[in-house]
Amino acid sequence: MAITPTLPRSPGSGTTEPRPSAPGEPPGLGQLYAEYARFVAWFASRLLTRQDEVEDVVQEVFLIAARHLDSLTDPPKVRGWLKTVTLRRASRVLRWKRVRARFGMTNRSEGSEQWLSSPDASPEDRAILHELLVTLERLPTDLRIAWTLRNLHEESLENVAELAGCSLATAKRRIAAAEAQLRTELRDD
Repeated sequence: MAITPTLPRSPGSGTTEPRPSAPGEPPGLGQLYAEYARFVAWFASRLLTRQDEVEDVVQEVFLIAARHLDSLTDPPKVRGWLKTVTLRRASRVLRWKRVRARFGMTNRSEGSEQWLSSPDASPEDRAILHELLVTLERLPTDLRIAWTLRNLHEESLENVAELAGCSLATAKRRIAAAEAQLRTELRDD
């Protein structure tokens, strides 16, 4: 199943290409967006289930990036920084979603995750995806993030710990707890 989020169009897209920055000069926001928007959307789409949430996170990440443009002078570190900011924004969305669900204030529409699957996915694959996503939504956010980073993003355990802001042992425990819960809830009888 392919994940292909629809990206919001960048302001002024279709007019002129962003001007590349000189070496050592921080990139402009247009250039940063043009280079990394698809990556940020892809990464967020692996953590969130609704397309509108992904689009909101992409916008929030680049609003944050706009405030930090002068400190983004090291191109190799920009991608990692954007990944960390995206993870934090997506985690916040997931936490608020759990709070709203606890008080019966959910706005989940049926089939909202269909954009995550390939258009040629079989009905069985779509049903499995739906069941997995519903089960993931029931996981505590920290467990869901650790499991998603490890299993969907194929991050090393060390990277999972670094991105999640926890120790290696805690990352391992979170992944194991998530797997145990998923195994229990997704068991075929």
